[in-house]
Amino acid sequence: MHDIVLECRGVSKRFGEHRVLHDVNLQIVRGQIVSLVGPSGCGKSTLLRAILGTHPPDSGEVLMNGRPVTGPGRDRGIVYQRYGLYPFLTARQNVAFGPMLDETNLAFRFFQFPRWLALRRKHLASADTMLERVQMGKALHRYPEELSGGMCQRVAIAQALVMKPEILLLDEPFGALDEATREEMQEMLLQLYAENLEAKAAGRKPPYTILIITHELNEAIYVADRVLGLSQYWRWEDTCGPPHPGATIIYDAVSPVFSKCAEAEAAAFVRQREEMRRVIFEPAERFGRDSHTRFWKQCAAGEGVGVMASVPKAAS
Repeated sequence: MHDIVLECRGVSKRFGEHRVLHDVNLQIVRGQIVSLVGPSGCGKSTLLRAILGTHPPDSGEVLMNGRPVTGPGRDRGIVYQRYGLYPFLTARQNVAFGPMLDETNLAFRFFQFPRWLALRRKHLASADTMLERVQMGKALHRYPEELSGGMCQRVAIAQALVMKPEILLLDEPFGALDEATREEMQEMLLQLYAENLEAKAAGRKPPYTILIITHELNEAIYVADRVLGLSQYWRWEDTCGPPHPGATIIYDAVSPVFSKCAEAEAAAFVRQREEMRRVIFEPAERFGRDSHTRFWKQCAAGEGVGVMASVPKAAS
């Protein structure tokens, strides 16, 4: 019934004797913005690399649109905390660089120069459109050294989105930014979320599916319509023998996009944040792995939001 973009089936990973991930199961629907949180060292980046295809799992599999991931591919874009912009290229040139490499080669650009110029104009136009979308339309011709950290991160996100990935992976992308800039970046993600809802309402495929890793609980709840908790603090003895098998998903719940000024919603925000802190981050208070994974039950009960909101029945 759902357009599943990304699926992890029983993903487990170890490095030597160190068990990092255990039986991670996950399905992400097209158009969702999903936050993933967890204690330091729990394996969030390891899971991300398994999804990217650079570090395949030891057991289980990762699928994109139902097809097994066998290595890196353009259907997965990624933005890290430290953006990777070319200092000698302007913002629009940085964003247009990926399509250039994807659609041309050196021989084409040299021997078919007129055709290359026409394609180059198309790439730059796409870059301009994407930079406008991330509120960077006034900085098209500025170099990275002329941009703030937040502006560079916007360019990096445009750089990933212009390739039209099936899913965008954000690895703590705002961690190095000051609080005010971080809030601006969060609002930018919510604008992409709004575009997803507009597309769904018009009967089109939502254009942006995002998985964001963050260590900030407030951010995790605020920018996403679903929050996941990956943790090594769970009652693994109930189902596994020693040694500790690794971290797994122990929290999965709907996370409405909250209004910062609504008192009732603010109270719900705080309740969810405190529940996440207790379930995911507290070593002394361990829960069974299924005790707080309720997302799909919530959706079945009509409590989903965003692209997972229930479709009202037609009047008879």
